[in-house]
Amino acid sequence: MNLFEDHNWVEKLKPLLEKYKGKKHPLDYENLYQLMIAVILSAQDSDANINKIAPTFFKAFPNLESLSTIEPMYLYPYVNKVRNFNTKSNWIIEIAKTLKSDKNIPTNLDDLIVLKGIGRKSANVIIREMNVPAQGIITDLHVIRVAPRIGLAYDSKDGNKIEKQLMQVLPNEIWSEIGMAISFLGREICRPTNPKCIECPIQNNCKYILKTL
Repeated sequence: MNLFEDHNWVEKLKPLLEKYKGKKHPLDYENLYQLMIAVILSAQDSDANINKIAPTFFKAFPNLESLSTIEPMYLYPYVNKVRNFNTKSNWIIEIAKTLKSDKNIPTNLDDLIVLKGIGRKSANVIIREMNVPAQGIITDLHVIRVAPRIGLAYDSKDGNKIEKQLMQVLPNEIWSEIGMAISFLGREICRPTNPKCIECPIQNNCKYILKTL
């Protein structure tokens, strides 16, 4: 069956949603400002690494106001262990100079993705964590790998293409949670090698496990 003709995905994914619904993103943050900065820094890096440097960074720069009057080089000592820290510092300072204040940080997709360093994936994370109605589906590296593996999307390395497929297949009411749920599945169970299929909550509706039987 063409996956776009399968109307049972909500039921198939119900155990996955029940397992992970509402679980906080692995990045540590206390407010929208911290979340936005952490999301930008985490691109092509690990959440664990960002969580290590975040406390010192946020102590030095507690809000956008504190970033809006400085140059990117002043961030380097705080983020030099982050991948592509030079570019990310430029993005962060540009955002700070543009928005000027935490109260101006947007929480809708269109306004978020025009900011440097924030693509659809990052915007969807911010929207989900802020409990704003979803306008898309979180599609990180785990989702890009896992969604095609279980048969929920056609294989692609392009996160935007995978997200578009998921949005066609799945109803809007689960968009907010399903991306993060699949991401957690990929982090904890559906690993790139030696996935723990016996522990998977949706093993009975997985294309990958059927191939291994």
